[in-house]
Amino acid sequence: MAISDVFNVRARAPLRLGLAGGGTDLSPYCDEFGGVVLSATIDKFAYAHVYSNETGALVLRARDIGSEEVLESSTDLPIREGLMLHRAVYVHMMKTYCNGVALPLTVSTTIDVPAGSGLGASSALVVALIEAFRTALQLPLGPYDVARLAFEIERLHIGLAGGRQDPYAAAFGGLNFIEFLPGDRVIVNPLRIRRDYLNEFESSLVICFTGQSRCSDTIIKEQVSALKGLNKKTIASMHQLKQDAIHMKVALLRGEVREFAKILARSWVAKKETASGVATETVERMFNVALDAGAWAGKVSGAGGGGFLMLLTDAENRYQLLNALDDAGGNASPVKLTFDGAEGWPISRAV
Repeated sequence: MAISDVFNVRARAPLRLGLAGGGTDLSPYCDEFGGVVLSATIDKFAYAHVYSNETGALVLRARDIGSEEVLESSTDLPIREGLMLHRAVYVHMMKTYCNGVALPLTVSTTIDVPAGSGLGASSALVVALIEAFRTALQLPLGPYDVARLAFEIERLHIGLAGGRQDPYAAAFGGLNFIEFLPGDRVIVNPLRIRRDYLNEFESSLVICFTGQSRCSDTIIKEQVSALKGLNKKTIASMHQLKQDAIHMKVALLRGEVREFAKILARSWVAKKETASGVATETVERMFNVALDAGAWAGKVSGAGGGGFLMLLTDAENRYQLLNALDDAGGNASPVKLTFDGAEGWPISRAV
């Protein structure tokens, strides 16, 4: 079979809202105490398109940020520069699954949200890239395999700071309670929630882009440093985040949205204690706008420092909250939860 017949695929992976427990998936906390995260994927995606080209070169594109690289097809590409995620996935796939042969390919991606969103976009992009290659090469990789490989590429090969939850959320999709246990074990527990409970929760959710992209690297490094130094305040805050995730899971299973919001408010206070910079002046200003407009509670999705806010309000008040946030300079929208993980498919010859 010709290369052009194999490499003509697309894939997508969903972005996620970190509902609770974010930070407890960081080493060394989860290695010693075990971490838990409650997350939900939403109808925003990272997309990857991989196809052969006739130039003999490797073409890497990130269309949403207007970046393109034309490189020599090689398995010796430096992966800590340029489009790092694209490079690292390509090099790994060529070395591991193509007998070290560097094929001339075009790898093109887009993401539905701005960079630094706090919605796990970079990990979702790596998962989408892996899923595209998995589809093209018909690799026997399940969602645990894809998620673990994405974690290794992003955190270990490239060295980007971050936790473990994002690739698992993107690979599996859905509303999950994810356990990160000592010994590097991960268990993804899909939550089976009554449809009316789920509808009420979804109808109460609002997300808002603050207009301020953030780099989570500094915040995460501060958290890791405090954990390694056995900082009592940071460890106590992580313990609180872990317990809150467990209690919020129970509230969701019982359909208790107001109770969920009450725990969320407490958890946001604990989150801000894990590192400076989690809540910026812009974040606090938008939170105050939301509370004045009737929001029950909220938090920053992801490590903090900007990106998207996640807010809960009475479903009847959602329209008012959306308008108030937009008037204050935010970009607010309702949320649609999704339940499918990463997907890849061959591109029709007719396209």
